[in-house]
Amino acid sequence: MALFLSTTINKVDRKGRVSVPAAFRAVLSGQAFHGIVAFPSFKHSAVQCGGMDWMEKLGAGVDAYDMFSDEHDTLTAALFANAQQLAFDGEGRILLPENLIAHANLSEQAAFVGRGPLFEVWNPATFDAYQADAVRNAAEKGLTLRPGTPPGSEGGQP
Repeated sequence: MALFLSTTINKVDRKGRVSVPAAFRAVLSGQAFHGIVAFPSFKHSAVQCGGMDWMEKLGAGVDAYDMFSDEHDTLTAALFANAQQLAFDGEGRILLPENLIAHANLSEQAAFVGRGPLFEVWNPATFDAYQADAVRNAAEKGLTLRPGTPPGSEGGQP
C-alpha cells in the first residue's frame, strides 16, 4: 500500500483552487476516480483526504456496526454526508469548497500533510503549532513503535 508522506505548502488562489502535491497524486494514480475524497476532520481544524479506496475502507469499518444502530447512523452522517469528491483539473489542482476552506481556516496557503494512508490539509501556522505539540508529547511520553507490531497487540518481543 502506498503512503502519503511529508508536508508541502501550496498556494490557494482566490477561487479556492490548490495544487495537490505531485507525490500525493502519484499515490492516488490508478484509482477509478481521478481526484480525492475530502471531509472536515472530527478532531482538528483540518480537512482529511484520501482516495476512493480509503473511503471504501472507512465504509467497511462502518459496516461492522449494525445497519440501524446509533453508531452506524452517527458514523455515516459524520463521514459520508460530509464527504466530497474533488476532481483534479488538468494541472493537478482541486477546487476546495467554501465549507472546507472555512473549517481549516485556509487563506492564501494550505499545508498538505502526509499521514500514512491519508493526508490532511491544514492552515500552515495551525499545523506548525500542532506538530510541535505532537513531537513534544511523543518525546515526553517516550512513544515508540516496534516494526510490524500494532500498539496494544500481543506478539511483541518475549
